[in-house]
Amino acid sequence: MSALGVNRLLVKELAPNDNSKNQPYLSGSMEVTNILPSGEPYVDETKDGNRIMKAALPLEWLQPDGSSVPAPHAKLILYPQYPEVRFSGFLQGARNAPRELLTTRQPGRLLFFGITFDRRIIGWCAGHDSALARALPALGELEAVGVFRRIPLAIRAKSTRDILLEQLLRIHREDWIVSKALRADGSLVPCLASNCIGYTLEAELGVARNGRAEPDFEGWEVKANQVGNFARVPPSKVITLMTPEPTGGVYREDGVEAFIRRFGYPDKKGRADRRNFGGVHRVGERHKDTGMTLLLDGYDHSAEKVTDPDGALLLVDDGGTVAASWSFPALLGIWSKKHAQAVYVPGEVRKSPQREYRYGPGVRLAEGTSFNHLVGALAKGDVYYDPGIKLENESSARPTTKKRSQFRIKSGNMTDLYDHMEEYDLTGS
Repeated sequence: MSALGVNRLLVKELAPNDNSKNQPYLSGSMEVTNILPSGEPYVDETKDGNRIMKAALPLEWLQPDGSSVPAPHAKLILYPQYPEVRFSGFLQGARNAPRELLTTRQPGRLLFFGITFDRRIIGWCAGHDSALARALPALGELEAVGVFRRIPLAIRAKSTRDILLEQLLRIHREDWIVSKALRADGSLVPCLASNCIGYTLEAELGVARNGRAEPDFEGWEVKANQVGNFARVPPSKVITLMTPEPTGGVYREDGVEAFIRRFGYPDKKGRADRRNFGGVHRVGERHKDTGMTLLLDGYDHSAEKVTDPDGALLLVDDGGTVAASWSFPALLGIWSKKHAQAVYVPGEVRKSPQREYRYGPGVRLAEGTSFNHLVGALAKGDVYYDPGIKLENESSARPTTKKRSQFRIKSGNMTDLYDHMEEYDLTGS
């Protein structure tokens, strides 16, 4: 696995029903999309008319000679209405796949998924009576990651959590650190932009800027957020979660200029020839300036679950016109990039005589997120749409637009997005 670039190794003990006929069970929630890399989700219709969500899985089966071969039809089957996620298509068209083990009901089989830096999955399956299966208990209690257990790729006594916390304590003790970024080739470069707080922390952890799809340290997503005062625990701060462009509505069909001309309002500060579209928009609440209301189509508020995988978050006016929308598959595709484990680190900035950052001792460790967490937080109004869209020189022949469709949450409400969130003092005080 290591020779093929795997940096994270997971294992699941298969139940009798976990076979190619019944589709192995991977999760009781959609958190598995935050654990395993997958393609963009899409909606498909079954023969009996039910709509389900699918996502391709970049799976390759490990071969006895150390090479790997693709499983071109491997995919996740996502049933958000249950919720439940299953593994399908992993034998179809896959040369030398472990058919004998994955077509049987034999208990105690082990399914290994090795995740590489470039977001591929290297798979292997072992029988219950194999030498590999007999050797696994000697590793002792393994860290849980959803339905999987994480196998350390190096012999060490510490958990990934302990390693992470040790490094964050070291960084905290360094006090002020000159703003910087780590390139993929290992070189350090100055970082002068206002968003360098995260790049500087990642550089200290050895995580390269643009080195891979998401910042990742020992399987943890690392997020730094700027605060004014470490003394407030948790620090009071609004966090931008994501900035997805709409996938439907007037915004998508006619463009951002047509959207803001139709639904925007004159600049409130009196700046001439400018229209804006902004303000905090929450599900079920009409915004006084825009006259818009956010709605969740395909979500049962009483049962608190997604009922239609082809649903969407809608921004509608009083007449029911959909000004903008974000499909559930598109939102899931974005949210699946978030890790199931994350650490939020507060940081302070000073800009003179040079840009520097220091990182506080009060961190938050979050574990277990899923698309259902996100949609549930939207339904409660804790996650909200806070756009900053503008049209300047609107009467000219060449007006200019600015897009910013951001979704945000207050720091204190972050618990809605995870199964567990712990406040931790690195200094132990």
